[in-house]
Amino acid sequence: MSAVYVVVAAFENSVREFVEATLLEEAGANWWDDCVPSSIRKGAEKRRYEEQKVRWHTQRGESLIHFTMLPNLFAIIRNNFDKFEASVHDIDWATSIFETIDRSRNVIMHSGTLERKDIARLGSSVRDWTQQVST
Repeated sequence: MSAVYVVVAAFENSVREFVEATLLEEAGANWWDDCVPSSIRKGAEKRRYEEQKVRWHTQRGESLIHFTMLPNLFAIIRNNFDKFEASVHDIDWATSIFETIDRSRNVIMHSGTLERKDIARLGSSVRDWTQQVST
């Protein structure tokens, strides 16, 4: 499952980069405050604050986007779909992609094992997303 874990982690980080780059371009430097729902901002701030208390351990990242969860990333896209529509095109399709990947993510990130069919579905979903949003 280590290879699957890497795929899921890479997907999640690529979505963070996609969200940040898109909103920076579309909304400007204040995109976090202007485009991210307050509940997501507060959750990310709380996770960063808790991690800052543990100075002996490496932090997730510097930007608050690194402290968001996968469903929150999709909520940001959904709430700002007008800014993502040119890349994502169809919100229902994107919902399906994220639900599929998140279901597999939850198994992998909690030490579970996916069956081959689930790994194949995960791979197809990541590949489809990447091909759709890549420039």
